Amino acid sequence: MKKKTILIIAIFAIFLILGILYLQLLKKEKKNLVKETDPQEFSTNSNIIENVEYSSKDSNGNEYIIKAKQGEIDINKSNIIFLKNVSAIVNLKNSNKIFIFADFGKYNINNFDTIFSKNVIINYLEKKIKSEYLDFSITRNSMIISKNVIYKDLKNNLETDVIEIDIKNKSTKFYMYNKDDKVKIINQK
Repeated sequence: MKKKTILIIAIFAIFLILGILYLQLLKKEKKNLVKETDPQEFSTNSNIIENVEYSSKDSNGNEYIIKAKQGEIDINKSNIIFLKNVSAIVNLKNSNKIFIFADFGKYNINNFDTIFSKNVIINYLEKKIKSEYLDFSITRNSMIISKNVIYKDLKNNLETDVIEIDIKNKSTKFYMYNKDDKVKIINQK
């Protein structure tokens, strides 16, 4: 009986050792599989959109078209889209088109308000405005252009801190943040 018990214990020990070795081998293979797979293969829930285009018309008949090479939906606020390489056309009723270009944008799909940033260029008729920031708000009927603002038309070059344009009545204000500073105007002759 002693020999039988020793034999059973030896067989059990061999199976136990083989089982442990097998589990370690499986664990190693699983690690290798995870390392070799491309993480993009598992990305099924992406919030990045290529070649974005939004078009809308407000109750006054103004048309807004915004395009971007890439858009990313804000995870926390799904009505906000962050844009890259942005261009926009604002076609105001009874007015000429305004063309806007920027490296980045933040677009609200609910109210169409858009913030343009970095290398902002605005073209309207013979006027060109360059800046680093543009807050275009349909709800406020305004365009607030700021940060390194340079305005050029056929007659003048102008440097200012802010240009504020009322979209509805087309009035424009040029001003500096510091009341002691002056808007710089250079006449072209």
